[in-house]
Amino acid sequence: MAAAVLLVAAMLTAGFCPSSVERLRHVLPRIVRVLAPALLCVPYAMTAQAFGIFRWGWLAVYALLPVTVAFLLEQARSEDGGQRGNWRDFAVLLALGLAVDLRWLEPAWPRGLAAIGKILLLDAGLFGFLVVRGLNGVGFDLRLTGNDLRRGVMEYLLYALIAIPLGLWLGFLQWHAIMPSPLRVIGAFVFTFVFIAIPEELFFRGWLQNLLERRMGRTLALLLTAVLFGLSHWNKRAVYFNWRYVLMAAIAGVFYGRAWRAQRRVGASALTHASVDTTWSIWLR
Repeated sequence: MAAAVLLVAAMLTAGFCPSSVERLRHVLPRIVRVLAPALLCVPYAMTAQAFGIFRWGWLAVYALLPVTVAFLLEQARSEDGGQRGNWRDFAVLLALGLAVDLRWLEPAWPRGLAAIGKILLLDAGLFGFLVVRGLNGVGFDLRLTGNDLRRGVMEYLLYALIAIPLGLWLGFLQWHAIMPSPLRVIGAFVFTFVFIAIPEELFFRGWLQNLLERRMGRTLALLLTAVLFGLSHWNKRAVYFNWRYVLMAAIAGVFYGRAWRAQRRVGASALTHASVDTTWSIWLR
């Protein structure tokens, strides 16, 4: 649908044309930087009208939330010229993370289309952190290089050596001896890379781990981000605290974080992430 295409196109444009983000940062006046994200309510309006579930309250949420994100990050930029990160950065991450993890905003969307809302929040964060805040070191460049491929595959293989035996022993993974068509594997990988790996790696590595490194150093930031990444999976595929999922995701987070911090590139960690999830979904779910 058109709304989803618009939101994904915005995300991919920022990833494949990072210079355009740089230009926006320098060209847009401050008031425009803060108010422009209100336009992100348009995809909600388009989708809700098409399905007959439009609500003015949700329109206000999707107009005001991105503006609030931009306003807080504009204040953070003005106060924190050295980019060490302050409470406003972490408040924005907490709000975006909880909104997605606890599914606060899902009732606004038609059944099965809640992912559009997640991409909308991601776009709000992209505009806020890259255009308004001008946060450096994020590494949101999806023009993959040979180093991205090597690092992404290496971290995937290292994680697999630990995760497959551990997951089978815990009963979390079950081996499915199937031989899917190459088209199915490619399709699963591309879908996972775009809609799962890129958003999660941008949030946890490009933003969170990046900011935490400035406060506590590389190692502690890597470990804390991995733990938080694991905890974000506490309710996945279960109605209770799924400790096995949390443990496996936290261990994966270490390797995703290593892939990102090698050259501070989201593309590398997204490759590792998408490879892990594709392997799991096809052969080990």
